[in-house]
Amino acid sequence: MSRLLEAIHQSALTRPDALALQAGNRSVSYAELVVLVETLAAQLTRYAPRVLGLLADNGIDWVLADLAALQSGITVVPLPTYFSSAQLRHAIRSAGIDRVLTDQPADLCALTGFLVQDEGIFHGSLHGVRVEPSGGGQVCLPAGTQKISFTSGTTGAPKGVCLSIASMEHVALSLLGATAASLEDRHLCVLPLATLLENIAGVYVPLMAGATCLLPPLAHVGLSGSSGLDVGMQLSALDGLRATSAILVPQMLAAEVAAISTGAPRPRALRYLAVGGGSVSPRLVAHAISLGLPVHEGYGLSECASVVALNRPEDNRPGSVGKPLPHVRVDIAAGGEIVVYGAQFEGYLGALAQDPKRPLHTGDLGHLDDDGFLYVTGRKKNVFITSFGRNLSPEWIERELLAQQALFQVAVFGEAQPFNVAVIVPHPAMTTAAISSAIAAANAALPDYARVAHWVIARSPFTRDNGQLTHNGRPRRTEIAAAYPTKLECLYQKESLGVLCSIA
Repeated sequence: MSRLLEAIHQSALTRPDALALQAGNRSVSYAELVVLVETLAAQLTRYAPRVLGLLADNGIDWVLADLAALQSGITVVPLPTYFSSAQLRHAIRSAGIDRVLTDQPADLCALTGFLVQDEGIFHGSLHGVRVEPSGGGQVCLPAGTQKISFTSGTTGAPKGVCLSIASMEHVALSLLGATAASLEDRHLCVLPLATLLENIAGVYVPLMAGATCLLPPLAHVGLSGSSGLDVGMQLSALDGLRATSAILVPQMLAAEVAAISTGAPRPRALRYLAVGGGSVSPRLVAHAISLGLPVHEGYGLSECASVVALNRPEDNRPGSVGKPLPHVRVDIAAGGEIVVYGAQFEGYLGALAQDPKRPLHTGDLGHLDDDGFLYVTGRKKNVFITSFGRNLSPEWIERELLAQQALFQVAVFGEAQPFNVAVIVPHPAMTTAAISSAIAAANAALPDYARVAHWVIARSPFTRDNGQLTHNGRPRRTEIAAAYPTKLECLYQKESLGVLCSIA
């Protein structure tokens, strides 16, 4: 039996009535959880899928299906509800999925174009749907693959990362200690459960601790569509549900800081707020902490089964992503690339299996300080060289810009140019003067060669729907640049600093 399932069984023996899962008026105790998982695992075994897809909103049923797949030894593929039709078709075909558990069975055929057969209710809101992808067939998976997590990637076709339960449980056990999780915790899932970070840190860790996992639909925590955020609703959910922990992406943290700074109430029960999935300005983290938000930045990759490094409650160094977790070792290679030992995936779909002893070259740039804290400075492939020969990481500049409350999203460019430019998405109702002041304030914290000389206001936010945002919140730079070629060229025709090149 897996260590996660063992922990759940132990809680069922020692604290049978303790709440394991809660969503609205519905709850599942640890004793009930054991019975439900075993019952649904037997049902899955009768379905006998080669590979099981899981496409549903956050909720108790999603977690039950995930645990039942683990109990029955069936490979499961969490399918994000925000995937485009093309991404969904790619994931189902490339993973060899032949059955999907979903709360949207009527839409599955329209979304994928595949032949589907609704076989009725599996449990709760989930239907079992047989899928026959065109051109699909049995896929050879690396040995030991229990879960396939699709990365955001840099193109429209995400890569499937094959993970064993052992690799995921190593991360969960390390996080259990690093976050000081306890049976008194109430973790609120505000990210989609199909996100590996929330799946492991937001579900597996609380269940290993004997704590309660709060699982409202995403709309109830302020998320809509691919990138819509009602920050007031999110803060209300964190406070009203007495959440002690949650995981945010940087845009959520920036929105919460802005809201609390202008009078929104701060969630009172929070003891640990993890932030990951993208670059965060040290000044934003410092501002959040000054407002009483217990922010702890971390760093990870799907290929490492999620988290690699994390700031601890008793050992938090804002600006860093914390110290490496106990099960991994981190080195910095020549050129500044972060290399991880001891946390390996089984391989990519359609590629050779991964050697578990081989170090993972992450493609991220960073350094370790004398006390062992890791700092991530950008992506190796994103570094550009100005016409003056300066090597710059756009993430560094963007962190400073996003520390300004007027700015919501930013993408910086400057390859082979004498100065840097940016495409900017301001927060709603921000005036040109407010944006100019924000740019000037960010520039004041940067050396002259890193400052943004000119900028353009985007027609619309960067989202997954328009292909300008990865599913974990990082800008797709090539796509953003391609959306504004004339306007970006216009910026390089300007001679004075701070001139706005507007877009109708």
